[in-house]
Amino acid sequence: MVWRSVVVSQPARLKREHFSLVIEQAQSAHVPFEDIAVIVLNNREITITHPVLSACAEYGIGLFSTGDNHQPNGVFLPFLQHSRATRMQRLQLGIDKPTTKRAWATIVQAKIGNQARCLTLLMRGNAQRLESYARRVQSGDKGNMEAQASAYYFPQLFGRSFHRSQPGWINAALDYGYAIMRGACARGIVAHGLLPTLGLFHSSEQNAFNLADDLIEPFRPIVDLHVASMPPRAEADELTPADKVALIGLLNIDVAMPRGAMSVLAAVEQAAESIARLFDDGSEQVLEMPCLLGLKQHQYEM
Repeated sequence: MVWRSVVVSQPARLKREHFSLVIEQAQSAHVPFEDIAVIVLNNREITITHPVLSACAEYGIGLFSTGDNHQPNGVFLPFLQHSRATRMQRLQLGIDKPTTKRAWATIVQAKIGNQARCLTLLMRGNAQRLESYARRVQSGDKGNMEAQASAYYFPQLFGRSFHRSQPGWINAALDYGYAIMRGACARGIVAHGLLPTLGLFHSSEQNAFNLADDLIEPFRPIVDLHVASMPPRAEADELTPADKVALIGLLNIDVAMPRGAMSVLAAVEQAAESIARLFDDGSEQVLEMPCLLGLKQHQYEM
């Protein structure tokens, strides 16, 4: 069962001993690889051995690097982990445009629906307005309801003067949380034999994670809810190690899926699997998207 998120924020040496990751610091820690979902390297003085990289590929672990600004800037993913990767990629290349447009509409509806639930949980703004936007999404979102919803949604969360391009703590926290979610989505996509480069809607030639950027959309409001729930911070404040741990911990928040409540990590896996079935079956009705419940941590059976 993968559920642990390992964040290394101090100088360390990471090595493999049998079936466990060993983090050598003043006090060494051992973590079974089979329990790990993601590893985040958040210090310039971390040494990692090749057997650890190999284990990350073997166990399907998402390994994140961070840049000078301590924001995630890269993710190491398993290579061709799926037993029928070639077949899945041929299906992915062969999907028709009407199907991709209907699938994108389903994803956008789920995203706006979660934005409405976020406002309801925070008791801010008019959630019914967003619910109306969700109902009006058409194939391919040709009415651009996603942008209209965001234009109303973010000022309700963070104030009328807020916009996503401004520097400060809020946007730093959103960017960090989105980056972790994006890496988890890429991990789930690769695990199901799909190419993260080929998206349903996103199609930038300079983006290696177009499909992950499709899949992440309904999961973004989880990050929004967490950041909006935090005590007010000065815009000059930087993310603390505790902030980053909490944002990574959102992978273990409970969400509702058609098959029941589960962690975000498990929901990403099911959503990625449903996208694989979309390419196989050719119907957007197979898509399984998350429904925001709150910020309750999933209770794992030990």
